[in-house]
Amino acid sequence: MSRRMSRRGRGAALTLLLLVAGCKVGPNYARPAAPTAPAFKELAGWKPTEPRDGIERGAWWSVYADPDLDRLMRQVEVSNQNVKAAEAAYREAVALIHEAQSGLFPTLSLSPGVTRSSGFGASGSGGAGAGGSGPHTEYTAEGTASWDIDVWGKIRRQVESQQAAEQVSAADLANATLSAQGSLATAYFELRSADSLEKLLSDTVAEFRHALQITQNQYDAGTAARSDVLAADVQLQSTIALQVAAGVSRAQFEHAIAVLTGHPPADLTLPPAPLTDQVPVVPVDVPSRLLERRPDIAAAERMMQEENALIGVAVAGFYPDISLSAAGGFAGNPLSKLFTISSAIWSLGASASEVVFQGGLQAAQVDAARASYDSAVATYRQTVLTAFQQVEDGLSQTSLLATEVEQQQQNVALADRAVVLERARYETGVDPYINLMQEQTLLLSARQALVTLQVQEMTSAISLVQALGGGWQVSDLPTTKQVSGPPEPGARDIEH
Repeated sequence: MSRRMSRRGRGAALTLLLLVAGCKVGPNYARPAAPTAPAFKELAGWKPTEPRDGIERGAWWSVYADPDLDRLMRQVEVSNQNVKAAEAAYREAVALIHEAQSGLFPTLSLSPGVTRSSGFGASGSGGAGAGGSGPHTEYTAEGTASWDIDVWGKIRRQVESQQAAEQVSAADLANATLSAQGSLATAYFELRSADSLEKLLSDTVAEFRHALQITQNQYDAGTAARSDVLAADVQLQSTIALQVAAGVSRAQFEHAIAVLTGHPPADLTLPPAPLTDQVPVVPVDVPSRLLERRPDIAAAERMMQEENALIGVAVAGFYPDISLSAAGGFAGNPLSKLFTISSAIWSLGASASEVVFQGGLQAAQVDAARASYDSAVATYRQTVLTAFQQVEDGLSQTSLLATEVEQQQQNVALADRAVVLERARYETGVDPYINLMQEQTLLLSARQALVTLQVQEMTSAISLVQALGGGWQVSDLPTTKQVSGPPEPGARDIEH
């Protein structure tokens, strides 16, 4: 009866030990609420997409239907150096998970050895006749094992933290890629804007050069004043200066595109092409979807889980560390009889350590971990608010710019009509050349403003796509494989 009770007692004690070994101290993670709105304030006139995602998955820039842009965009993920740095940081985060997971397993080591020695008697002289032993060889083959048992879940919380950190790095990589793609698209359309502006100024220079020649002929014939010739020449030279400035801007945008695609500027030359006036309509989802679409929001949310797990790591410091150790092997001579039962040696050990007094160090570390978590929560909520602001800004800017472009197109048409009328008055001698020059200058300014507004409309659409997360979703985050240590039945979490 007593033997049966003893077995039951040992079994109960072992079961209790295994249950405790399956515990994790510290709070379990739950995503805090973030401020959202039922609809975007500036969504008037927009139709949210249903039921699919708001932006095309993957190649979001395909909405611009520009093969040159598509070719350049494909190079960002493989050649952009900022993206490469973010990718390396992600691989480092993956390696840190494996490093943390290694603490769940025992450490094994093997130490084979050979020792040649000789014993001496009390007189200190060697040799068997002097009371000593002659030289002899001893062989050993010993293995050791040690295991810090993760009773309180400290190591598992560290693994949890590193797994969250891996997903933070993955989201940072996606954010870096989206940022580089957005910068490339912006630089590309700015370059096309410079192409359009150069073409406009080139045509205008040709027109003004022709006007200067006519005015010079009239002056030579005595029908125009010298001031008209000077005014026409000033108009021409000013326009040439604008054309040169547009060329400088184009070169800078081309250099920026080269760097964004991972090439030195000398390796990239893009032939001129006009800026398209077809601005794609960017479909918009409901605000709540934004939390799943932006990689920076995902990174901030994963950071909260990382900091939350570190609270458990700090709390585990209040509990004792328990470790097991074992050693076994063989020692003897000769080598042929080393691996025999008579040569076997072994030892087993267990230890526990508990800090009795640290002057409040552990409590301070827990408080610091909780404060870091609270900071991560605030950062997450601020990131969400900033995301909503950027979408609202993009919606309002895109809508207002579309109206402004239409208005400016009307201004260009009116200015062009005014030049036609004033040229007729000048050629019939009704008005002086200065009047025509003023109308031509107004027309050139109106056309320049239209090009500027058109590129602003394009880049505003790009900013809106970025604000909506491009083609990314939180489901694109890698699924971390849960690697556990030796089997531990009855895992449960302890809220401390």
